[in-house]
Amino acid sequence: MRVSTISTFLSGLRSMQNLQSSLDQTQRQISSGRRLLVPSDDPIAAGRALELRESVSRLEQFDRNAGIAQNRLSQEEVALKSVNDVLQRVRELALQANNATQSDETRSLIAVELRDRLDYLVQIANQRDGNGQYLFSGNLGDVEPVSRSGSTFTYNGDQGQRLIQIGEGRQVADGDSGADVFFQIRAGNGDFSARAVATNAGTGILDLGSVVDPTAWDQDSYTVRFLAADSYEVVDSSGGVVLTSAFQPGDQIAFRGIEFSISGQPATGDEFTVAPAPYQDMFTSVERLIAAVETTTFDDASRTALTNGINAGLQDLDEAIGSVLDFRTRVGSRLSSIESQVDTNGGLTLALQTTLSSIEDLDYAEALSRLSLQVTTLEAAQQSFVRTQQLSLFNFIR
Repeated sequence: MRVSTISTFLSGLRSMQNLQSSLDQTQRQISSGRRLLVPSDDPIAAGRALELRESVSRLEQFDRNAGIAQNRLSQEEVALKSVNDVLQRVRELALQANNATQSDETRSLIAVELRDRLDYLVQIANQRDGNGQYLFSGNLGDVEPVSRSGSTFTYNGDQGQRLIQIGEGRQVADGDSGADVFFQIRAGNGDFSARAVATNAGTGILDLGSVVDPTAWDQDSYTVRFLAADSYEVVDSSGGVVLTSAFQPGDQIAFRGIEFSISGQPATGDEFTVAPAPYQDMFTSVERLIAAVETTTFDDASRTALTNGINAGLQDLDEAIGSVLDFRTRVGSRLSSIESQVDTNGGLTLALQTTLSSIEDLDYAEALSRLSLQVTTLEAAQQSFVRTQQLSLFNFIR
C-alpha cells in the first residue's frame, strides 16, 4: 500500500484538530463549571436536566404564592384581633351599663363610646390589604364589603374564597368573606333565642338557657305566656298548648329539649318568646345592644326591660366573640400549614438542585486530569507532525 505525503499530512492535521477541539471543550467546561454546555453533549442528561429545572421553577412559584397567602392571612389575623378587642370592649361597657347604680345620664355617656366602637368595627370590616384590595369582600376585592344605612348593615361582597396553590395538589384560602366573618352569626345562645316581649309589665328576667336534649328540640317557635303571677303556659307556633305549669321565681322552664329560667316576678299577661337562633350580623347585635343601653328607666318594668335588653345583647355578643375566635383559629391553622408546606418545598427544591448539580455540574478533579492528558497528547501530536512533515524521499537522494 502506498501512502502519499499529502495523505500523511492531512491525517496528522485532522488528528491535531480533533485533539484541539477536545481540549477546547474541556477548557470551556472548566471556565463555565458545567459538564453540559449544549444539549448535544448528552441528550438524555440534558432532557432530564430540563425536567428538573422546570420542577424547581414550579416549586419557586409555589413559594411565591405561599408568601402572598401568608401576607394576606397575617393581615386578616391582625384585623380579627382588632375585631375581638372591640367586641370585648363593647361587652365590658354593656356590663358596666347593666349595673343598677347607673343612671340614664351615665348610660348615655357609655352609649357614646359604644357607638364609637361600632363605627370602628365597620372600619375594620372595610379594611384593605397591602395591594389596595378589601380584605373581607370575597372575590370582589374592589367592592367595599360593608355599607351602613342608619341601623341597617349590608354586605356587598360575595362569599367566595381565593384558593392559592402552595404545593403539588395543595391549595390554601388566602382569606375569608365578610359574609362569613361578620354576618353569618347565630343570635341568642347559638341554638335558640329567648326574648322578653317589650310590653311586659312585670319584673321577669330571662337567663341564657340551653338545649339539654338535641333530639327533642324541634326548632319550632314558642311563646311562654303567664296566666297569673304563679302560673304559665307554653304554646307553639300554631297556638297549641305544649305545657301548663305553676311558677316560682327562678324556676327552670323546660320543654321540647330546651330549658331556661326566669328570675323576678312576671305579671299576668307577660310573654317571653323562644325561637330557633337566627343569623344576625355583629353590627346589628352591637346596634341593638346600644339601643338597650339607651333605654329610659322610670319604674321597675322599664328597668327590667333594660336588663333583659342588655342580657339579650350580651348573648348575641358572646356568639359573635366565639365566631371571631373560630376564624382566628382557622387563620392560624392556615398560616401553620403554609409554613409547613414552605419547609417541604424547600426540602424538595434542595433535593432537585442536588440531582441537577450531579447532572450538569463539572467534576473539576476529573476535568483537570483530562485537560492535562489532552495537553500532553496534543503536544506529542504536534511534535510528531513536525517530524513527519520533514520526511521526503529527496532527503535520501545523493
